[in-house]
Amino acid sequence: MTGHRLRLGYNTNGLAHHRLEDALDLLAAAGYDGVGLTLDANHLDPLRATPAEIAAVGRTLEARRLSCVVETGARYVLDPARKHRPTLLSREGADRRRDLLLRSIAIARDLGAPVVSTWSGAAEPGSDPGESLDRLAEALAALADRAAEAGVVLGFEPEPGMFVETLAGWDALRARVPHRALGLTLDLGHCLCEAAGDPAAAVRSRAAEIVNVQVSDMRRGVHEHLPFGRGDLDLRACVAALREVRCAALVGVELSRDSHRAPDAVRESMAALRAAGA
Repeated sequence: MTGHRLRLGYNTNGLAHHRLEDALDLLAAAGYDGVGLTLDANHLDPLRATPAEIAAVGRTLEARRLSCVVETGARYVLDPARKHRPTLLSREGADRRRDLLLRSIAIARDLGAPVVSTWSGAAEPGSDPGESLDRLAEALAALADRAAEAGVVLGFEPEPGMFVETLAGWDALRARVPHRALGLTLDLGHCLCEAAGDPAAAVRSRAAEIVNVQVSDMRRGVHEHLPFGRGDLDLRACVAALREVRCAALVGVELSRDSHRAPDAVRESMAALRAAGA
């Protein structure tokens, strides 16, 4: 296949047992173009990283010729006992999530990363959906303003099980926040969690909104990131669609449950993407 070449990356949440520099070495050696850097306790801790540490990571990325997208989906970076809490929707602690995202925007700026990817989190029990949408929209509008000042865009990811979990939910949010610094992080596997969801069709219909792409295999209706070939994702069709729309976003493999076999997963994923025409 000739034509547009995709930029391929790999999310460090699938390299949780590696030092960050070693993880970047693995990705560069395997031929990846970039990295989805999940800021986490062991990978450039967003709450504790010093300017010198951030600059050192920037030099490492440059030396390995890896581009970067900043991911903010670390499970326990704010609360060691509650996964992904607090969120922008939390009754208590939403300011901590906001501050984390502002810190992530600053780190992205310093690394030269064009995108900071995030999500809504789950709504509080008993909360009114309309009020939750209002709160989320208000928070994201303010964050998008700060992102624009930093020369960064936010990539918002619909996530199964969260308040905004579908592309229809993204549409409702986007209607409230028509900001130039807010775009879509499209997780192709997540499309399979929607009724009759078609990942390749989503690429084509959302091409103008996409600022970041995540990909792994997934079984239809089951939110579990799987290595390619173990689920229902038509990877070849997705690659063809991404190339057809001339996707310029980083296309990042996300296998957060495969850190225990990361060296193999890194190589296998690249082989599968190349075999699919990427």
